[in-house]
Amino acid sequence: METDQQPVIDIQGVHWKTGTLHLLKDIHWRVGEQEHWALLGLNGSGKTTLLNMINGYIWPTKGSVTVLGHKFGEVDLRDLRKTIGWVSSSLQEKLYGTDKTQYVVISGKYATIGLYEELLEEDLQLAEELMTRLGCVHLWNREFRTCSQGEKQKLLIARALMAEPRILILDEPCNGLDLFSRERLLDSIHDLAVSERSPTLLYVTHHTEEILPIFGHSLLLRRGEVFGSGETSRILTTETLSDFFETPVVAESHRERVYVRVGEA
Repeated sequence: METDQQPVIDIQGVHWKTGTLHLLKDIHWRVGEQEHWALLGLNGSGKTTLLNMINGYIWPTKGSVTVLGHKFGEVDLRDLRKTIGWVSSSLQEKLYGTDKTQYVVISGKYATIGLYEELLEEDLQLAEELMTRLGCVHLWNREFRTCSQGEKQKLLIARALMAEPRILILDEPCNGLDLFSRERLLDSIHDLAVSERSPTLLYVTHHTEEILPIFGHSLLLRRGEVFGSGETSRILTTETLSDFFETPVVAESHRERVYVRVGEA
């Protein structure tokens, strides 16, 4: 059915080169309203480069990028970035380990490392609400460094939500987590995605089993090119993934999540 709604992200014919490297090649990608997407690709596939472009940190060599209805070249990218949250495990290393968890969360409102603004009661209330939603409010008043890797990731998601972003990028959030911590974090991401005020989620991974059913669409990136995109159920199949990984694999569905093993069926 046709819709008049503007896409959340509209990337058309985008290339990006640096020196002799051609890192993105003819990228076409549209993310519609109320769609959550998974981005799947091996290391070096161009995922981070594409995310940097969506955030306006790099400019397309060729093609057009429109985010939240704002076309690059017609918008102040500093303002646009305020509507996009980006959660990456690398951010953990930049935060102050001795900061209390609620202050780490509140600092997301100001996009600072450390909290230098006057504490407002409304900020404390929102931080408590977000930490409750993500199942980590029990960490209140703890030093950030005393939290586990999985707990830190939940706090970083809460931190990103403090600024009330319209797009939230989860950049390999399960990296380094054990099986149980991963499942607890994925449960929290599911709850966020189905909540009434959820932003558009972009979940970046190279593990298909992390792609929850709420990610109804998937984008496959390989060597800087779109290998496939569309409904996740049509993308994560044995045939498509064998072609994508350029080696025989078997995709097996279990509780609406796809697990891949190497080898013939």
